[in-house]
Parts: sequence; structure tokens; C-alpha cells
Amino acid sequence: MSEGEDEITRVFKVRRTVLQMLKDRGYNIEESDIELKREDFVQNFCKAMNKVNKEALFVKADKGPNPDDKIYVFYPEGPKVGVPIIKKDVVMKMRDDKVNRGIIVVPQPITGAAKNAIIELNKILTIEVFEEAELVTNITEHKLINKYYVLDNQAKKELLQKYTVQDTQLPRILVSDPVARYYGLKRGQVVKIRRSDATSLDYYTYRYAV
Repeated sequence: MSEGEDEITRVFKVRRTVLQMLKDRGYNIEESDIELKREDFVQNFCKAMNKVNKEALFVKADKGPNPDDKIYVFYPEGPKVGVPIIKKDVVMKMRDDKVNRGIIVVPQPITGAAKNAIIELNKILTIEVFEEAELVTNITEHKLINKYYVLDNQAKKELLQKYTVQDTQLPRILVSDPVARYYGLKRGQVVKIRRSDATSLDYYTYRYAV
């Protein structure tokens, strides 16, 4: 398989995982987009000479009419993404369109300066960065991974009232945990986790994101 074909296959799998991830976060994603076949991916998203048109992979999704419930997914061109690309291609578009949450998918780790820039930007926006290697397979499809449900503010409030606890008294999960990143967990959120015991009966536990 040629280098170009390898890239097409890799990005095809990455795109599918990204769409599954958005759907699992509650965004409106068509199942037909997730199940797109490779040959149709090539027709829709590839240029001549076996090159993926990264710009065409751009995704916008929403959960409803509230601007805070919209998200953009960017696939910047080029192997190394630095500050200029983030500011020009990502931040400007998000600000122009009044979108507060974005995901950047990159083939290689971003530069140190870009990491620092995103830390600063995340004081006013929410920008996540995933490397393609993290998304070639969907981590949540592994048989040992439990099902996660991120609680909204009302569900979290009801949970804490039911058990008469503070959120900080719950067991913790790091926001850097790969599954937490998949679901876009933020510090202070609570996630409900469905587990199965030896008799295959389901039970639930809760984790507080830190």
C-alpha cells in the first residue's frame, strides 16, 4: 500500500471516530455519515494523487439552538501545527461564528508554543487537540471500557441531593484520562459509569472530573 493510500485509510478511520465521539457527546450526527464507506470517503474528501483534502473534513455540529451547544472540528493542513494556524484558521472562525468549543485533529504533536497558546485560549474558549494516532480506533469500543454518561447540571444536582454528598466527595477521574477526553469532560463535571458484575448485571458508579 502506498504512502498516500496509508494516509487515506488512517484519516478515514480518524474521521469515523471523531463523528462517533461527537454523537456520544450528544451532538446531532447522522448515522449515514459515521457509516460512510471508504470508497465514498475517497470520492468526497480526496484530491488527485491520493491526497486527503483536510479542509473538506471540517465538521460543525450542534445539540440545539443555543450557541454554547455548537462545536467545530478542524483538520489543519500540514504535518506540524503552530500558533499562526491556530489563530488564523481556528480561533478567527470560532469567534466570527460565535462558537465556543472546537476540536483540532493533527497528524503530529503541535508545537510547544501552540500548546501554550491553547492553554491561554482555553480561559475564554474550549479547544481540544487530538492526534490522529489517538483516533484511529475508538477507545470506547474496547470490550473492557464501560459506558459513560456525562451528567448535566440538573442531573448532577439531583445526584448530590440524593446521596447527600458534595461533588468533591465522589471518586475522581482525571480530565486527561483517555476516555474522559473522548467525552470532553471538564473539571467539575460528574460522569455516570455503567459497569457489569460477574453475573452480567449492570450497576452504576460516579466520578468527579478533576
